[in-house]
Amino acid sequence: FPNSPAAIPSIDVDYVVVVDEIGDPKKIGTKEARVTEDPRNLMMAENCAKIMAATPYFKDGFSFQTGVGGPSLAVNRYLEDYMRERGIVMGFALGGMGGNICDLMDKGLVRKLLDTQDFDTKAIAHLAAHPDKHLEISTSEYANPANKGAYVNKLDFVILAALEVDVHFNCNVVVGSNGVVSGAQGGHPDTAAGAKCTIVITPILQGRIPSVCTDVTTVTTPGEDVDVVITDYGIAINPKRQDLIDALKDSGLPLKSIEELRDIAYAMTGEPERVQFGDRVVGIIEARDGSIMDVVREIKPFQFAD
Repeated sequence: FPNSPAAIPSIDVDYVVVVDEIGDPKKIGTKEARVTEDPRNLMMAENCAKIMAATPYFKDGFSFQTGVGGPSLAVNRYLEDYMRERGIVMGFALGGMGGNICDLMDKGLVRKLLDTQDFDTKAIAHLAAHPDKHLEISTSEYANPANKGAYVNKLDFVILAALEVDVHFNCNVVVGSNGVVSGAQGGHPDTAAGAKCTIVITPILQGRIPSVCTDVTTVTTPGEDVDVVITDYGIAINPKRQDLIDALKDSGLPLKSIEELRDIAYAMTGEPERVQFGDRVVGIIEARDGSIMDVVREIKPFQFAD
């Protein structure tokens, strides 16, 4: 493109390929980025809404973000009843947007959507149609730790998923229990650090692997920033949050310690052998301030004990 003012030097371009379309937009919002219909996940989502409604943060103008996992997205459908019952409206919803949170705005239950990315075509169309209420924001506005006005620091609630949670409430969202990198942190540690109430939803088993364990494979969000863990076999509240323990003690929800949840998982599967790692570091997990929180090491071929 020689006449472009921002032309890329031709020496850096190997091929320019013209295609009819870039992917299939109908496939956006499938797989992980869809609202679950699994009864187990819906039960966890409903319990999440009950927890939110029992806290002092659930009041008119509250702020909210949900992750992209199916159970996390499903929380939206249960919030509506509680909001109508209390006569309250969400001040703003933050983060990646899907059609379900856009529906809440269209019903008059959300004042502003602060959009970092869109998970489906409905959210994209909604962004274009509501420029006064559905607003794009930059990643610096969203979560820059050097920005004291970052929106994650204004969150009342964030609902997140996790591959693993350990008895210290540390979360792992990057490395599978087999030691292989299988995901990305996204805004997980940023929102967990900023929100007043951080809730993690995960089934107690992922396939045949315990999601609640003694120590996560890799720490990607520190336990000091996680307040509640919801599983299909019970709910654990971080002992440092005595205020939440007091707020939920008469809720009728299945409250357990995080150690009890770990023991339930291990009773089903047995305690898994730890992945065997070598010394070579192949990845670094940074904390929000740029310090090193953990590392990912090269996997060694598994060897059974003699």
